[in-house]
Amino acid sequence: MIYIGCHLSVTNGYEAMGRTMCEFGGNTFSYFTRNPRGGRSKDIIPEDASALNNLLAEQHFGKLVAHGSYTMNLCAAKESTRLNGLDMLEQDIQRMEFFPHQYYNFHPGAHTGQGAEKGIELIAQALNSVLFPEMRTTVLLETMAGKGTEMGRSFEELKAIIDRVELKDKVGVCFDTCHVWDAGYDIANDLDGVLHHFDDVIGLDRLRAVHFNDSKNPCGSHKDRHEKLGQGCIGMEAMKRIALHPALQNKPFILETPNDDAGYIAEIGMVKGW
Repeated sequence: MIYIGCHLSVTNGYEAMGRTMCEFGGNTFSYFTRNPRGGRSKDIIPEDASALNNLLAEQHFGKLVAHGSYTMNLCAAKESTRLNGLDMLEQDIQRMEFFPHQYYNFHPGAHTGQGAEKGIELIAQALNSVLFPEMRTTVLLETMAGKGTEMGRSFEELKAIIDRVELKDKVGVCFDTCHVWDAGYDIANDLDGVLHHFDDVIGLDRLRAVHFNDSKNPCGSHKDRHEKLGQGCIGMEAMKRIALHPALQNKPFILETPNDDAGYIAEIGMVKGW
């Protein structure tokens, strides 16, 4: 089964997002826990959270994939930046308890010249300081394209972070198709090989969600520029193979393609028709 949706705005509340996705024809969605460029998060009204939880159950939604701020950098060289990111992470994880058993996804960050080993150490330290045994959220590290000093450019880097996390049952991976392609994994011509490699390094049991995007750039470009499905370098046939691959069934697929609402509705309908 395919669970498909897109990013939605939390401006009108949480239940409103669920109803919007029902109108779009989808059965999962993503939202930013706060302004993606930083700033305060929207206050959660418990009744609104409960209404969304009820709607998700009634409409048989897949897991939601909340997204942390782009400015959250847990491995920056500047201490104030790291502490600000840690504060955002801790607040977001606490707020996710209003929506039990969903996913919280974030970009691992950029080591800003300290080196990948230091970046790995700092990200794991941050996770170890905020994860707690009773939490009902799974935190997802996102695969990244590898721009500059960006962490998460390889499956091995993500594994190195996870290996250092104490509560390993609380962490997983969000597989971004544009990012892994731009990082150099040829999912258009060797999808099985890439997924086997992921399984060998991290384990497919940790692949919990998919950011479903085509790419404007060739494989290995390390640029991270998303494209509409079938209009980029990955191509429609490859995107379809990804969506229908047996190893990826029953996982939430989140569109981050450069679309307006009508475009997302069209892509959701297309994917559901596969």
